[in-house]
Amino acid sequence: MLPRLLRSINCCLQTHVLPGRQHLCTGTRQPCHTYRYRHHWNYSAQRSVCTCICRICATENVSFTMEKVSFGSSGAVGYEAGPKDSPAVVVLQEWWGVNDIIKEHAHLIADAGGFRVLIPDLYKGKVGVDKEEASHLMNNLDFKAAVAELTDAVVYLRSTGSPKVGVVGFCMGGALTFAAAQHAGVDCAAPFYGIPDPAICDPAAIKVPVQAHFGELDTMKGFSDPASIQKVVDSMKAAGAPVELFMYEKSGHAFMNALTEKGRAKIKEIGQAEPPEAEPAQAFDRLIAFFKQHLTA
Repeated sequence: MLPRLLRSINCCLQTHVLPGRQHLCTGTRQPCHTYRYRHHWNYSAQRSVCTCICRICATENVSFTMEKVSFGSSGAVGYEAGPKDSPAVVVLQEWWGVNDIIKEHAHLIADAGGFRVLIPDLYKGKVGVDKEEASHLMNNLDFKAAVAELTDAVVYLRSTGSPKVGVVGFCMGGALTFAAAQHAGVDCAAPFYGIPDPAICDPAAIKVPVQAHFGELDTMKGFSDPASIQKVVDSMKAAGAPVELFMYEKSGHAFMNALTEKGRAKIKEIGQAEPPEAEPAQAFDRLIAFFKQHLTA
């Protein structure tokens, strides 16, 4: 049972933090010491609920089913969840492929905003287990074909009930998010720490709203470091593109992985410093507010 204080709050999409007291997570039913709840409308239950999104109670402990679907003339494959008639968000993988971490991100987005989500499987079932394999998979990806696949994903979502479609991606998926914003017919886009090759995208030509998120401590020169993304955003603003950039002072590459337990393990595995809890949480709140503004208004 939720604490009386939280049950009495009448709000929507708010995050409540009450540190220092133990509770049972509403998802895992395990003890946790940081109250961090998101109050939202649960579309499947048709009622207002508070869901624990605290750092300790990782989303992989909460049941989340994604249906395998195919779309487009090529028979592209993806993983989908959420009401067919809800606004949709295409969620794009890091260079690892469609692993548990990207599915957890889709879970968080669907749950927080009541969105339909779709993860296109750009690697066709393959997943990189280490940097060498992930690099091989990414380097062998036909990026122009991937952008065409994202266009098919957007057409599929619209034709099966979603009135509007946004896109978010991380690392490699962040770069593809810029490309989707230019070419795939989305209503808005949110790239995280990834800049596209000029062969697939000219960010200055983007016409839909873009909200970009990058870490000040990111050292991937030319792909996601602060100077490189600032140059891209400056060119977009000069061309009149509707873009906003958020930089996170104490975060490096892949900082959004810190939202889940498996993601934090991956950050350590690749030798990145774990960001402070507040920065990924703030980025997530901004992301959901951005999608609600442009997909549900």
